[in-house]
Amino acid sequence: MSHPAFDLTGKTALITGSSRGIGFALAHGLAAAGATIILNGRNPQSLEQARKNLAASFPKQSLCYLFDVTDEAEVTETIGQIEVEIGGIDILINNAGMQHRAPLLEFPLEQFQAIMRTNVESAFIVSKAVAPGMIRRGHGKIIHIASLMTRLARKDIAAYTTSKGAIRNLTQAMCVEWAAHNLQINAIGPGYFKTELTQALVDDPQFNEWLIGRTPAGRWGDLEDLTGAAVFLASPASNFVNGQVLHVDGGISAVV
Repeated sequence: MSHPAFDLTGKTALITGSSRGIGFALAHGLAAAGATIILNGRNPQSLEQARKNLAASFPKQSLCYLFDVTDEAEVTETIGQIEVEIGGIDILINNAGMQHRAPLLEFPLEQFQAIMRTNVESAFIVSKAVAPGMIRRGHGKIIHIASLMTRLARKDIAAYTTSKGAIRNLTQAMCVEWAAHNLQINAIGPGYFKTELTQALVDDPQFNEWLIGRTPAGRWGDLEDLTGAAVFLASPASNFVNGQVLHVDGGISAVV
């Protein structure tokens, strides 16, 4: 039996960009801890398939809402709809994100802007729509998905690195403004995990060898490695943890 401080029974969690990858893994982890999950995405077929996959294990805890997290009007309308149809959102995980690799001098402005819109603006928009309900109810957990690149940088991903640095500061800013209302706003900073965003690196033998040698744990992260951190930050166990980035990176950020 799990410790009651980590029990999410009766809680509702909205996870953006959760039809696959990190978002879906976190959905599965929070559902296993007892939460009702609201999956989100923009592709109706992918989103419904994700709901069916989650419902295979958690039939009474799996819901989905189709909306674009970068569209403020659509987000506001949908969050209002969720609160009427489902009830209050207790946990928000801002996971939606994108990546583009190119040398900085060749990086198109429109691609830079698209990454900032998806990775940063969406977290601002969705949090701003969800937070008022949390404040009225006197509790809430907001978890942003940051990155190892929140504190480090690599060539060819300047926009992504910039966006994740902004997520760290947004986490702190929300903490400063909302902590007094019993909201805990934190972030998870994954290291290198095998996902669609990193597939090009997984397929690069030279990079793969470098990463395994560079990471003290000696391997890529598995998506399941992130679920414990998410459950902790979503649960009463983290009620006095606020404005932090919890790095889950196999120790890579600890090594010179």
